Amino acid sequence: MSLPAKLNIDRAFESIDAPWTPAIAADVGAAQVKLARFEGAFVWHSHQHEDEVFVVLAGRLRMLFRGGEVVLMPGEMICVPAGVEHCPVGEDGCRVMLVEPSTTVNTGAVEEPRTVRTLKDLRD
Repeated sequence: MSLPAKLNIDRAFESIDAPWTPAIAADVGAAQVKLARFEGAFVWHSHQHEDEVFVVLAGRLRMLFRGGEVVLMPGEMICVPAGVEHCPVGEDGCRVMLVEPSTTVNTGAVEEPRTVRTLKDLRD
């Protein structure tokens, strides 16, 4: 058996071409670890059957909810439960690690120009 390969997270972020385009960093059972750059406001959406974990690695993430917002700084995380409408807003060079089921579409059921269905694999 060969040893598992490591991934340099900083270099992986350099290969992400555009904000709001998550890329696969690892598979963990039925879930995936994804990396994404967040710039400005995304789209209001929810995921009917999928929880999402957001871990802020750099910058600032404002997670908007219909009832308020939660501000996350580097080293902080939040789990958005399935069915909860939210709108991420990335500020100050926001870099995020996401942990979510591999079936998760970044915009949920909302179709818009930033919807990503085929993810770049950072392990190539």
